[in-house]
Amino acid sequence: MTEATAIEQHLIDPEICIRCNTCEAICPVHAITHDARNYVVDAQKCDRCMDCISPCPTGAIDNWRSMPRARAYSVSEQFLWDELPQALSAEQLAEAGLAAEPAPASVVETTSGFSDAALEPVFHGASFGSSVPPWSAAHAYTNLYGPRAAQPFISATVAGNVRVTEVGREYDTHHIVLDFGTMPFPVLEGQSIGIIPPGVDEQGRAHHPRQYSVSSARNGERPGYNNLSLTVKRVLADHQGNPVRGVASNYMCDLQKGDTVQVTGPFGASFLMPNHPRSSIVMICTGTGSAPMRAMTEWRRRLRQSGKFDAGKLLLFFGARTKEDLPYFGPLQNLPKDFIDINFAFSRTPGQPKRYVQDLLRERAPDLAALLADPNAYFFVCGLKSMEEGVVLALRDVAQQAGQSWDTVASALKTQGRLHLETY
Repeated sequence: MTEATAIEQHLIDPEICIRCNTCEAICPVHAITHDARNYVVDAQKCDRCMDCISPCPTGAIDNWRSMPRARAYSVSEQFLWDELPQALSAEQLAEAGLAAEPAPASVVETTSGFSDAALEPVFHGASFGSSVPPWSAAHAYTNLYGPRAAQPFISATVAGNVRVTEVGREYDTHHIVLDFGTMPFPVLEGQSIGIIPPGVDEQGRAHHPRQYSVSSARNGERPGYNNLSLTVKRVLADHQGNPVRGVASNYMCDLQKGDTVQVTGPFGASFLMPNHPRSSIVMICTGTGSAPMRAMTEWRRRLRQSGKFDAGKLLLFFGARTKEDLPYFGPLQNLPKDFIDINFAFSRTPGQPKRYVQDLLRERAPDLAALLADPNAYFFVCGLKSMEEGVVLALRDVAQQAGQSWDTVASALKTQGRLHLETY
């Protein structure tokens, strides 16, 4: 590899980064770091795995620059930026005698988004998830409060904190209602907010906001009131099962009615539900990934009650270890069957085979094939990062078994804002 080689350097836009720490927390190779000013990517460590792309609420993480390898922007340089530098033009790269570096064989993508060069397929969720909202989605207000806004945060009062999983179970999940009083804080289904835990970290720095999806409809957890709800799981272990006590989740789950919290946001302008009456919504989730799905379902339910919506279909594919670990299991049973088509998958039910949401998708292949071909059908996926590949592979199989071209379907889902992946 010569100095006259160009690389696609991964950069974070300091102008729109909200310092939520999601990218640094999820990066498997620890290529992302931060100081008091900026979050940055170390070009020497980044392997372009794309794991950090879809969880970013603002899109600040999805920036790339063709750069000479020997002159890639250093971490220390990026710490000083107020904005991204201008990209080098193709002419400038050509004048320098630069050739673009080919992607490593293990991550070469075909048009289907999977590698033909490696023994095991390599999956990149960013190849499939859309960054544009449905055409009929309502306008989303974003970044009203935060480090780049006039006010760094807004205060909200805890109006309720109810556990929504069985006491005594390993999963301790809470439904938390926040009231904003007279201060405006407009949110839509699919958006998220940041919660700032009190205190400082081990380096003595103030905690960064932690991001949570809103689980209530746009007109409030209680209609007509300036409030919203969150679905928060108490974190006592990391994704590898190692003991860890989540700073924000434990703080949130222990809140009492009347407590005050600091809120930033709202965030997100693409993971938004369609509003046109013919639209169908397929919701695929696990655990607290049910939060935006609850919000979308509740808004549709309220529209239906008012007689304003009755055409589009609503399908839910919900996975958990057991029904006792599944948030809102009881209330979901009470929803009318002609309103929402609910499908559960439990992976740890004693005496039963393991079933996951991708298994449910394959079982409902004829129904989903019709929806994949329907330009008025939208797919939303939310939950752990590990579910992305299984879900997309299942959708691919459904399309191909129905005689549809997966490349054509996948392209339409992405460009038309019909498939959204929000995983962590």
